[in-house]
Amino acid sequence: MRIALVTDYYLPTLGGVQTAVRSLAEALTTAGHDVTVFCPDDPEGPARADDPAAGPVVVGLPVSPVFRPDGYPFAWPPRRVRTLLRREFAARRIDVVHTHSEMFAALGGLRAAQDLGIPVVHTMHGRIDVYTRNVLPVPAVTTALLALLHATQVPRRGIRVGADTPYTRTRTARRMWRVMLAQSRASDHVVVPSRHFADKLVGRGVRTPVSVVSNGIEPAVLDAIGSAAGRTRSADEPLRVLWVGRLSPEKRPEVLVEAARSFPPGTVVDVLGDGVARGRVTRAAAGTSVTLHGSTPHEEVLAAMRRAHVLVSSSFDFDNQPMVMLEAVATGLPVVHCDPDLAEVVPEGGGWTTPTPDGAGIASVVRRLHDEPEQLERASAALVAARGRVEQRVDELVAVYGAVLRPSRTA
Repeated sequence: MRIALVTDYYLPTLGGVQTAVRSLAEALTTAGHDVTVFCPDDPEGPARADDPAAGPVVVGLPVSPVFRPDGYPFAWPPRRVRTLLRREFAARRIDVVHTHSEMFAALGGLRAAQDLGIPVVHTMHGRIDVYTRNVLPVPAVTTALLALLHATQVPRRGIRVGADTPYTRTRTARRMWRVMLAQSRASDHVVVPSRHFADKLVGRGVRTPVSVVSNGIEPAVLDAIGSAAGRTRSADEPLRVLWVGRLSPEKRPEVLVEAARSFPPGTVVDVLGDGVARGRVTRAAAGTSVTLHGSTPHEEVLAAMRRAHVLVSSSFDFDNQPMVMLEAVATGLPVVHCDPDLAEVVPEGGGWTTPTPDGAGIASVVRRLHDEPEQLERASAALVAARGRVEQRVDELVAVYGAVLRPSRTA
């Protein structure tokens, strides 16, 4: 098949969606499919890569010269994005368009596919209601503007979202849920990486077919990691805690900093990643054991995982299936997470849910692991044994592509 992967995230940057798209592109290519990735271009570092040996074929999309939410290039204007995508889809004879976000790169992909009669599969990686609430300035205003712009591309007629759940109680949340539901309705099939988010979507009224298909780690990354090693820690060795991700409010990095103030003396805490909250987190970390390393190449992230004793995920009520947690599993690195929903990401025995989602909850688990290193050893051994679970597999997704192609081929 000839497959277009379209995302609003600039591919070379660090982040879960970017990692998932790169992994999927490599796995589909290895399986014999022709894959092209479309994402916003960055004038300071072009996204275009025409040598398949250097990674997936990437086509850069036009971007706004001024608007960069969370520091990322933003696909704009919609008409130019749609025109470029329609031209590229036709020239490359694309069979299936697979979108991976809810803004104007993905919307352009959706509209261009509709223009050409190409089926669309849409993966929902995250909760944009939480993201926009935490990242956009004056969300009551900016979410209204984004929802209005989204509605110019995808109709919302007849979509109602009630205030009967904790995650739809506010007007801004319901506004973004209508966006998610509208894009789901406009697609031929919806894919989510976690059961808990699939249940939320269906509960909110999604009637488009929904499949739960796990993300995975591409073979090249598994090769770079090598064989996963079980963690051990001697009594006089400092406990090494790692946090990896976008320094953005919805990821709650400041909760880790709060927790670090109560970690046992000598604990080493490394934070890898950059984002709009870096200044605030840097100020909060002053006088603690937390070291912020900023934006970090992927190979260095994996090396840091191999050195660490435990990964902490402070995200709560946002992530579906963080790629960083899958990478931790691949390296045998035990995981402490605040969100009970993320327990489905971690193989049994390989991690711990904090008793409360705040700094005190994280600190209580880390102190226990410091005092009882045998718990880390058992958890790491469980992850090493389950490593095969996180390898990228494409059979289920290819079956989804086949299902959306079948009606058009019959016609």
